[in-house]
Amino acid sequence: MALVTTKEMFEKSMKEHFAIGAFNVNNMEIIQGIVRAAAKENSPVILQASGSAIKYAGHNYLLKLVQVAAEENSNIPIALHLDHGADFEICKECIDGGFTSVMIDGSKYEFEENVALTKKVVDYAHSKGVVVEAELGKLAGIEDEVHVSEDDAMFTDPNQAYDFVQRTGCDSLAIAIGTSHGAYKFKGEPKLRFDILEKVKEKLPNTPIVLHGASTVIPELVNMCNEFGGNIPGAKGVPHEMLKEAGQRGVSKINVDTDLRLAMTANIRKVFKENPSEFDPRKYLGPARDCIEEVVRNKIKNVFCSSNKA
Repeated sequence: MALVTTKEMFEKSMKEHFAIGAFNVNNMEIIQGIVRAAAKENSPVILQASGSAIKYAGHNYLLKLVQVAAEENSNIPIALHLDHGADFEICKECIDGGFTSVMIDGSKYEFEENVALTKKVVDYAHSKGVVVEAELGKLAGIEDEVHVSEDDAMFTDPNQAYDFVQRTGCDSLAIAIGTSHGAYKFKGEPKLRFDILEKVKEKLPNTPIVLHGASTVIPELVNMCNEFGGNIPGAKGVPHEMLKEAGQRGVSKINVDTDLRLAMTANIRKVFKENPSEFDPRKYLGPARDCIEEVVRNKIKNVFCSSNKA
């Protein structure tokens, strides 16, 4: 199957009240682990690359790897998405270069400037058959090019969200309800503003809603990293039960990056610690890939509830 847009998978998710996992990719092993899990669960899946991932791996390398994954797993729909596109230029590059979905992140700008930039990307993308995700509100945390302090974080205003979607024509909207980027999402008890989500969905019942910064920061993987030489104290993410509730209450796309990084890093550290003479990349990247598959499969089946929704 060729790569698809997110349009049909989001329509199904809104109708049947489940979420679709959007997993960040940087190399072959991460892509293979994610897609193997999605194929086994018969689930739609979104593979997304940030600007930093594209710089690291190369646009064409990532594109071809994802295209091969789609060809070899033709029974499931796979979309290739630009995560946190910083400007019109990178969005255009990805639209012209084979991506089926792009995100323009104008959340760092004032409302009117965000509207204008998003509308510019939407107009170009739609002329090429590509869909657009936009963002309103500001998530705290650090991830690749995204750097937002807690003082600058801002919840999404439901009234603004309605106005924003009407004026830009964006296909999906990322909102801020309490998640954050990176491995340190909460200082106290985890809490999401489901009241904001509910109000946004009341005003935008037919617009797919996106949740960024939604890794669980799986404690077992954090402990594993630390056990084998890492230093990630106090890391805390969004509990699985909160993410499951978000999907049931109207979130169509849930982003995952940190959990994949932890899965890869923990397993590589384990191999190096237990077998210091090992230098065959297949011997440490293989277990990392297997762990990514396990993590993704669990999220698809038990958190996003997208199994057998392909």
